[in-house]
Amino acid sequence: MTRTNAEALSVPYGYAALAPVHFDDLDPMGMLHNARYAVLLERTIATWWAQHGVSFADGRPTTPDVFSAVREFAITYRAPMRGTGVIAVHFWVERVGGTSVDYRFRMTSPDGGTVYADGRRAAVRIDPATLRPAPWTEHGRELAAAITKI
Repeated sequence: MTRTNAEALSVPYGYAALAPVHFDDLDPMGMLHNARYAVLLERTIATWWAQHGVSFADGRPTTPDVFSAVREFAITYRAPMRGTGVIAVHFWVERVGGTSVDYRFRMTSPDGGTVYADGRRAAVRIDPATLRPAPWTEHGRELAAAITKI
């Protein structure tokens, strides 16, 4: 796998991967555009869940846990990420509720020396028929527990 494709990194808790930053991710000043941080986080989280069987296959959900909606997203920008290349996206589950999951994340240089941004993302599992909150399956809870910060 090349350094420009999503590449898993070793971290003591949670999950981290390198994510590519392309020219069209940059703002006019040559920095990673503020809105792209959320996109890179979403892609990394979705990749992790898909690697564990929670995704869509042939347009169909593989599990009820694939249906969730972001309830809250907060980010603090610490330093500008300049130019193209890769950024390390590290996330973990802080807490799993009955219908919600609270993530924390940080985005750093590949060596972890520079923190570009950090924050939190809360999501709610929803029933696709009613669009109302629904409980996580036991399997979904077990998966989330595997990336909880200890």
